[in-house]
Amino acid sequence: MQVELIYDADCPNISLARHRLLEALAISPGVSMWTEWNRNDPNAPAYVRHFGSPTILVDGADVAGAKPAGEISCCRLYQSAGGRRGGAPPASAL
Repeated sequence: MQVELIYDADCPNISLARHRLLEALAISPGVSMWTEWNRNDPNAPAYVRHFGSPTILVDGADVAGAKPAGEISCCRLYQSAGGRRGGAPPASAL
């Protein structure tokens, strides 16, 4: 399983996204690492610029179901099952 975290360096939600990844991976057997991509890094793959910050991909699919949207620059909000919005997907979605 390949897990990727896509972010902007100035994203206020990157710490929360990393924390949620750690929570999810703690209960996922066999997965202990992920790859991080700074969207502005010229060495990052082109597809990372098609997602807002932060985005978590598992095997190339966005955990919240978002589709790539051309080159964008935006913050993301996620909605929990209870309807609350937050800056990172809930660990249960991962």
